[in-house]
Amino acid sequence: MSRLMNKLFAFACIVGVISLSISCSNVKNKGNQKALFQKEINGKKVDLFTLENSNGVRVTLTNYGGKIVNIWVPDKGGRLADISLGYNTIDEYIKGSKSFGATVGRYANRIAKATFTLDSVAYQLPVNNGPNCLHSGPDGFYSQVFDAKPVETPEGKRVEMHYVSPDGENGFPGTLDFYVTFTLTDKNELVINYKATTDKATVLNMTNHSYFNLKGEGKGEITGIEAVINADSIAEVANNEMIPTGIYRNILDTPMDFKAPRIVSKDIDADYDQLKYGGGYDHAWILNKQSKGELSFAASAFDAESGRFLEVFTTEPSVQFFTGNSLDGSQVGKSGVAYAKRTGFCFETQHVPDSPNHPNFPTTVLRPGETFNSTTVYKFSVK
Repeated sequence: MSRLMNKLFAFACIVGVISLSISCSNVKNKGNQKALFQKEINGKKVDLFTLENSNGVRVTLTNYGGKIVNIWVPDKGGRLADISLGYNTIDEYIKGSKSFGATVGRYANRIAKATFTLDSVAYQLPVNNGPNCLHSGPDGFYSQVFDAKPVETPEGKRVEMHYVSPDGENGFPGTLDFYVTFTLTDKNELVINYKATTDKATVLNMTNHSYFNLKGEGKGEITGIEAVINADSIAEVANNEMIPTGIYRNILDTPMDFKAPRIVSKDIDADYDQLKYGGGYDHAWILNKQSKGELSFAASAFDAESGRFLEVFTTEPSVQFFTGNSLDGSQVGKSGVAYAKRTGFCFETQHVPDSPNHPNFPTTVLRPGETFNSTTVYKFSVK
């Protein structure tokens, strides 16, 4: 009996070592994709950049579209997993969905009828979402190659990216001198800062379009998360084009109310007009703020299975909570699993969609002599 037990013990040890080796190997492989992201696009070099803190949290980025490629964070048992949807190679990012992990600009989200008027001049934008413009069209910032360099700072390791958007690019006026920086702190905070100046009056609305799955990328639906959003109202939309009506709708005590923790699956398919229009959650929540531009709590998500907890802080006036309703399985991600409906969620901090056409919304106008400055923090922990 003891001889059998010894054999079983030895076998268990071997399995454990193999399992650990595979786990560590997967983590290393995820961090060693650099060669798969080195390419020349439109005469500019694309590469992969890695941020890692003292806790082993690691974020990888590509300067193709200022995209977040991986976010490796531990669960409640200390096991690392990548919680960001996306691809393994730069070629897949070029061929696949442009939005995964992307820096979106010049104008994130929708502009009605793909047009706006600024200082009595009408500007026509690309039409790529019904009759409207979404995320600045098919050749927005997420299709551009940024200049990029790693920087050491007292706050943590940083990657600084720079892009000059020429006057008239995608129909937007003004030459825009744009910077985005990604800093990973030892508090497990990914700090994203956007800064821009222009030589002509323009409109600007920046966001990051990372899709999260706190169980791990490719691990199924995200509707089991418990979400909180610090907002009493949303930008009401008129129909399934998801263009705001111009009204802030009070959503307290409705299926859109996330002031207190709410499991997403509870009401995502409720008989409520806004949810029907979006096929789920895909709206701009108007954040409660003490003062304009303050860095304050916006939203959080908690996955009880893994224990992973994501908190979002921003200087922006709203957050677009999107539950991946349009994911349809046509995109195959890093783990070889197709991204089906609701297998990732976004907290896109930004200004309200279609703001240039709604004077009552916070302005997105940037003029010469002014500096656009916006900060969003994604903080990762376990509960």
